[in-house]
Amino acid sequence: MRVRSLAIGLLVGGLALTACGKEGTPAGDSGVGEGPSTTAEVATDVKIEGSPTFDRMTQNDKVVIGVKEDQPGLGYKDPTTGEYSGFDIEIAKLIAAKLGFEESKIEFKTVQSAGREAAITNGDVDYYVGTYTINDKRKAQISFAGPYFVAGQDLLVRKDDTSITGKDTLKGKKVCSVTGSTPIQKVRDEALTEPENIVEFQGYSQCVDKLLTKEVDAVTTDDAILKGYAAQDPDALKVIGKPFSEEPYGVGLAHDDKALRDAINDILEKAKDDGTWQDLYDSTLGKSGSKSEAPDVDRY
Repeated sequence: MRVRSLAIGLLVGGLALTACGKEGTPAGDSGVGEGPSTTAEVATDVKIEGSPTFDRMTQNDKVVIGVKEDQPGLGYKDPTTGEYSGFDIEIAKLIAAKLGFEESKIEFKTVQSAGREAAITNGDVDYYVGTYTINDKRKAQISFAGPYFVAGQDLLVRKDDTSITGKDTLKGKKVCSVTGSTPIQKVRDEALTEPENIVEFQGYSQCVDKLLTKEVDAVTTDDAILKGYAAQDPDALKVIGKPFSEEPYGVGLAHDDKALRDAINDILEKAKDDGTWQDLYDSTLGKSGSKSEAPDVDRY
């Protein structure tokens, strides 16, 4: 087990954060391979000036984090134990720890793709970590810290299917993804298949179930998500491996909360520089065989 000191000193504009540490250990099965082997040091006496979200978290003595629950290796909720795990979950825990909240003070709340902006805007979650692509349309409603990961849209098909070799072979095929997601909008906008062949559900696991029963021909979303599902059932499923987009994942935040955004960006940069990001990735999503490195943070 590798233990890293992550105490952070921040002074960004009107933000001041001081920290000293005690240990808190991320744990759990990522849905792909074993759980992470890192520990995150919990900051204490944290002060972030000018952040209404942080003030709410402090007053409530907990942090409510919006996540996904059906993405092995990223955001996965064990149906037996109810425990959340995966790379996104570990990023969410790391941020919480650096903001001064130990794991017992974290409340994970599953929010599907179509409800993310509303959950953030209404204050139902304090921040959101769940394969949330940064784009201008969303930034009109909320803000993002990060990105903390960059994926690409790809296709998951049955392993014995040789008729689908990339996005240009989807005509006449039933293609499934999640309502409100960037990938399904791309399928629609680029007319990759006919409108009547577009199938939408609230969760990716429903699409994968339909793929296995041959009710749809392909599932499309970010390659990181698809590789997690393929790793769970490698004899039945495969990822085409020809990404046709760039999807930068960010931490979703209230629109005008620059103070909290700056704090989280500093946390992500520190995790990249000291190797913590790579540790978390390698021991969760990296188990699927998808290699990656931490991206640069976008300070907009």
